[in-house]
Amino acid sequence: MPSSEFTRDPAEIVLEARGLTRTFSTGSRLRPTKVSAVAGVDLSLRSGEVLGVVGESGCGKSTLARMLVGLETPDGGTLVYRGQDVTRGRHRDRRHLRRGVQMIFQDPYTSLNPRMTVGEIIAEPMASTHRGSSASRRDRTAEMLDLVGLSASMMGRYPHQFSGGQRQRIGIARSLVLDPDVLICDEPVSALDVSVQAQVVNLLAGIRDRLGVAMVFIAHDLSVVQHLADRVAVMYLGRIAETGATEDIYEHPAHPYTRALLSAVPPHTRAERGKLSRRDLLTGEPPSPLNPPSGCRFHPRCAFARDECATTLPELRVPGEPIASREVACHLAEEIALSGARA
Repeated sequence: MPSSEFTRDPAEIVLEARGLTRTFSTGSRLRPTKVSAVAGVDLSLRSGEVLGVVGESGCGKSTLARMLVGLETPDGGTLVYRGQDVTRGRHRDRRHLRRGVQMIFQDPYTSLNPRMTVGEIIAEPMASTHRGSSASRRDRTAEMLDLVGLSASMMGRYPHQFSGGQRQRIGIARSLVLDPDVLICDEPVSALDVSVQAQVVNLLAGIRDRLGVAMVFIAHDLSVVQHLADRVAVMYLGRIAETGATEDIYEHPAHPYTRALLSAVPPHTRAERGKLSRRDLLTGEPPSPLNPPSGCRFHPRCAFARDECATTLPELRVPGEPIASREVACHLAEEIALSGARA
């Protein structure tokens, strides 16, 4: 496997979002409406690290993913790749981002061109960036197919001749062909059968271990994220509610929304069932992004909310003990943790 043009230092931050914001216009010309999909998100990703991003449908995860890979331009904030601001930079800077940060899409049935062979699909990024000769591109394509568990003899086939799991492997091979630093995985297993999901997750874990590529892994399934991610960021209605090491988040969640998400996971043992608190159960529907609540966006559904929560937006901060190992956007994080409401 060819080495990257960069040295991958585990301590180095390769991709960083600073206050990313994305708003969409909807409605008619006479009555336009603004929808805040992502509202001031701060994230950092170190070399070789897997950052899991979780949250309910409509919380802005996919919009964030598209901004991180350069498919959406933020309205505000900054995207930094390897120390360079690539938010709205020169064409050379944007090209730098697109070569180093690649995306694995959610739907393997629509993300592959049905008119192209598998070999053409995987080689296309090399052709578009004028890398190598036709022979070297073919060799690289065969290498990528082998890496994802497929045969080079399949290069002449078309996407409709493959299963969903095989198509997603082809998409992964295409994303790796330029030897990127970062993979943005936008719910890459949600469209697959449960029996195939574990195979793809294990494949991605093996690729991370073998190549040292960093990943932002977006998923609904909290058990998948727990298996793969080093750190977790929990999103709610366009904002980060909590972020920290996976073990810390899963063992001692600090934000009421994180606690509610974990409480919704089916318990496997009577002991786990006994840990659940009635105050952690999530009720109601997420507010509309067309008209988000004032103050903390989670307060209408939070059993711990007080007057301050309805008026003042909590900033993402490092709380005190016993939850000082992460960042959380909650006014009452320390009080809730010390109360022992979650056993």
